[in-house]
Amino acid sequence: MKPYNPHEIEPRWQKEWAAADLYKVTEDASKPKRYVLEMFPYPSGDIHMGHVRNYTIGDVIARYSKMRGFDVLHPMGWDAFGLPAENAAIKHNSHPAKWTYANIDTQKASFKRMGFSYDWDRTVVACDPEYYRWGQWIFLQFWKRGLVERRNSPVNWCPNCQTVLANEQVTEGECWRCHGEVEKRDLTQWYFKITDYAQELLDDLDQLDGWPERVKQMQANWIGRSEGAEVVFTLCGPDGEAPAEPTEDDLITVFTTRPDTLFGCSFFLLAPEYPGLMELVAGTEHEAAVREVVEQAAKVSAVERAQGDREKHGAFTGRYVVNPVNGEKVPVWVADYIVSDYGTGAVMAVPCGDQRDFEFARKYDLPIIPIILGEDDPLFPQLDGVQERRVTSVDWERAYDAEGVLVQSGKYTGLVGGKHSPAVDAIIADLEAAGKGRKKVEFRLRDWLISRQRYWGNPIPAIHCPECGLVPVPEEDLPVRLPEDIDLAAGETLATHEAFAQCTCPQCGGPARRETDTMDTFTCSSWYYLRYTDPHNDTAPFAPEKANRWMPVDQYIGGIEHAILHLLYSRFFTKVLRDMGMLEVGEPFKNLLCQGMVKDEHGETMSKSKGNVIAPEDMIAEYGADAVRAYILFMAPPDKDLLWDEGGLAGIYKFMNRAWRIVCDLAGAADEDTLFAGGEPSVEAAHKASKTALRERHRVVGKVIDDFDRNNFNTAIAAVMELCNATSEYLRTVPLAMRRSCDHAQTFDIDLAETIVKLLAPIAPHWAEELWRGVLGHEDSVHVQPWPQFDPEQAKADEVELAVQVNGKVKARITVAADAAEDEVKSAGLAAVETALAGKDVKKVVVVPGRLVNIVAK
Repeated sequence: MKPYNPHEIEPRWQKEWAAADLYKVTEDASKPKRYVLEMFPYPSGDIHMGHVRNYTIGDVIARYSKMRGFDVLHPMGWDAFGLPAENAAIKHNSHPAKWTYANIDTQKASFKRMGFSYDWDRTVVACDPEYYRWGQWIFLQFWKRGLVERRNSPVNWCPNCQTVLANEQVTEGECWRCHGEVEKRDLTQWYFKITDYAQELLDDLDQLDGWPERVKQMQANWIGRSEGAEVVFTLCGPDGEAPAEPTEDDLITVFTTRPDTLFGCSFFLLAPEYPGLMELVAGTEHEAAVREVVEQAAKVSAVERAQGDREKHGAFTGRYVVNPVNGEKVPVWVADYIVSDYGTGAVMAVPCGDQRDFEFARKYDLPIIPIILGEDDPLFPQLDGVQERRVTSVDWERAYDAEGVLVQSGKYTGLVGGKHSPAVDAIIADLEAAGKGRKKVEFRLRDWLISRQRYWGNPIPAIHCPECGLVPVPEEDLPVRLPEDIDLAAGETLATHEAFAQCTCPQCGGPARRETDTMDTFTCSSWYYLRYTDPHNDTAPFAPEKANRWMPVDQYIGGIEHAILHLLYSRFFTKVLRDMGMLEVGEPFKNLLCQGMVKDEHGETMSKSKGNVIAPEDMIAEYGADAVRAYILFMAPPDKDLLWDEGGLAGIYKFMNRAWRIVCDLAGAADEDTLFAGGEPSVEAAHKASKTALRERHRVVGKVIDDFDRNNFNTAIAAVMELCNATSEYLRTVPLAMRRSCDHAQTFDIDLAETIVKLLAPIAPHWAEELWRGVLGHEDSVHVQPWPQFDPEQAKADEVELAVQVNGKVKARITVAADAAEDEVKSAGLAAVETALAGKDVKKVVVVPGRLVNIVAK
């Protein structure tokens, strides 16, 4: 028997598959399509175990789908722009392209070493001008549709990376990439108006039945739809008097989800970034205190400032606003826990109903006016039905933010207050009638800031002309190419590279300058899955008929860390391209699988910074790629974390050797009867083992189909192990001579061997190919064979073994017909424990089908 040698067979089959173009997409319209895609990697170095897990999962799904009769698209590419390449180039006095393409070559070789079934002819590399050309073209189409805007606003600035970041790229006040502290700066930047699609992005989450609920909830929370009202307050003059005829500059609008609490507004808050804030206090005694709050707030991210558990800081501006529902003058403060990213940057503070306002009021000794109470509150009897202000301070431990009854609230007193309450509707109606407010829906989602002040990115195709203003680059002039002769190590940027920055205005022909910001790298990954459908198109990013053939992606695989970054942006791009008539679908990914992390033996996530990384190449050198693939699928469900255990990998390798011997024995390729136990064969035992093997063959095929369809690869492998156990028993019981004595037995042996090989083919492709062609003698690849069929009737057991318990303790085991009537099972169970029941009175006999007989006796 030829021994299993992964180091010999794996490279050989990889070469043969490549030479035969085995994984080239066929685009066979007669077959149903299946688009399987893993998030493409950043080429930052060689692959790690997280990559291996992600791409092995996708490869198994793709291979299985092909054997199930689908026309499969399974491509690969690289998300190749970004800071790591630029920083590495500066460090090594090199060029980002050189670093990037060298890493791509390294990763591609590793992917091939793993046996992944990619159609390499469809490779997409984001830094290739033929790809980013179409990213620029899409930018121009967005511009035409009013979805691009350039404006000045406070932005997140990472001093380490020397670039701005979108809100989604700031995590707990830190840069998502370098983890450095993020600051706020006022800059003029480019934005994609993703907010135009906020409601649709929220509504269509209901269509994504194949997405994890956790991801959908994360997106829903980030989009953050709130129903409430815009309320207009009037700003008093420096003398404290309200203007008789206020102008637009005298009005400050707030958004609130609780207009029913307006009578509890005891102070008014502005964000430190609020436009014109410093003008309000210029030259006054309050200027210094307000400036200090503004300067200190700039050192903390908006996300961190908005957290409720952080200490709050503020300062009085010396100004007042008029509350529109009662005409009261309310002091205006600046507070660092108010951020300009939500609402208007101005807030009506109601400390009795908001915990953050409550804490701020306590710190600065501001009134806490109770205007909504639960009927069990000690204050309720005193204030029930009271319309006018009677109490302005409360001895509460925290704010009351639940539904309750309004008190001290004028004509609205006595109404039930709370979100979507009668009080909300009544107050909004009166505000609208008075021209002082209106019903409003607000979203937490902000427009996507795409400007990046770095070289290694997709140039924004815009020109600044002193005569014509902002001018789009004509489509025929795309792509705007990055200059290759830039000296990053010397500090040169696109803005200082005059050969790039200087240009001619395409409208007036006069001297002009190019836009020198590049696009956020997430713009590249927001549509790459569409380019895969038509990767060589040089007249469009993709042909609609090609995209419509393959989209949506049937199974997408990647990390949950992209829930509100890549996944949200891709949904936005898909909807815009659909509205442009380039797509029929409005959602890019039908099913989403977020794989778990790979952790070391201490439960720590593997990372280079922690020094606990296991190199895939080391494991492949020891056990082969197929064993690594099988191990990483077997040790945990794909959406759960995997605790690395090399002992488990050795165990999988041992199983693969065992399964190899079983297939060889079934095929008659063993030198001798390797598994037959010897001795005089029993016809009865041989018949029983044959029946069991046949039943297991059909049961396991059905089980593996069900498991694969649900991405439960670990239980699918366990089921194949069970089939191998039954086959081993069959081979130990029935000698080769007996199995070769009739054609039926020989046919069964070959079917059993082929079934085991096919079931493991998506998981261990080289192992399976060698057995299929080298041992079983087939000419065509196992990976183009149909999946094995199964008969549910033959998968049913003729007999089942049941435990017999007496008062909860197992006393015997019985074997009965699988379809035996309950009375028969009870009788057999009672007979089996007759001795144990001697002298006892049987009170109850309970049959749990397929498991046990429980007898209660005293």
